[in-house]
Amino acid sequence: MSTWTSDATAPRSTWFLRGVRAAFSLPGLILVSSFIGFAALAKDAGVTAVQAAFMTGTVWALPSMVVLVGAIASGAALPAAMFAVTLSAIRLMPMVMALAPEMRTGKTPQWVLYLLAHFVAVTSWVLAMERLKRVPPHMRTTYYAGIGGTLVTTNITVVTVVYAVADALPSAISAALLMLTPMYFLTSLWGSARERAGHVAMVLGLVLGPVFHMVLPQIDLLVAGLIGGTVAYGLRLWRLKVRAA
Repeated sequence: MSTWTSDATAPRSTWFLRGVRAAFSLPGLILVSSFIGFAALAKDAGVTAVQAAFMTGTVWALPSMVVLVGAIASGAALPAAMFAVTLSAIRLMPMVMALAPEMRTGKTPQWVLYLLAHFVAVTSWVLAMERLKRVPPHMRTTYYAGIGGTLVTTNITVVTVVYAVADALPSAISAALLMLTPMYFLTSLWGSARERAGHVAMVLGLVLGPVFHMVLPQIDLLVAGLIGGTVAYGLRLWRLKVRAA
């Protein structure tokens, strides 16, 4: 993998297949495990196999899918469900903004970036941010298409297959599998954080999340993230001023 940057003459199909291979990794396996849990959750909520598979391919981000299934199970109105999923998906915007410049070149069509933005979720984003710098710039969109397309296709298949046998899966195991992806994302972010402010934001989020879940359950994650991120950003600005003084 360290020689990829010197392999700029490889055909586009080679880079796509390398992206496919990157998807079959430990993060990819963790994501598949999480979707096994989602399939059981969807069936328990009364979502059909076709609906669960369609949701996987279109909504894609697992937390948003869990929010949508929860809204369906609670009998929420369609506008309310759409609003809840939209709020959940807002967290992906900074990830897209960080990833797009890594893939874009002067000749990259905008529609390609819009299409690939659909594949942005925890696992694909982490894989891409770790590996794209070793991929020639003009092949990065192809490489990421291999990662994202493989993850989506694989998990649509997994959800469809597991849905048929979900009744045999204990609920405790389903819940545990759903937690694998956020745990992986948290540990990956902690290890890749370049500044102390990132660690502060994560710690505050972990502490404030349960507190606001009891106080403001409807917007607990939003408020915890806003306060934690603001405090961490303010701490960073203060440290920069201290260093400059």
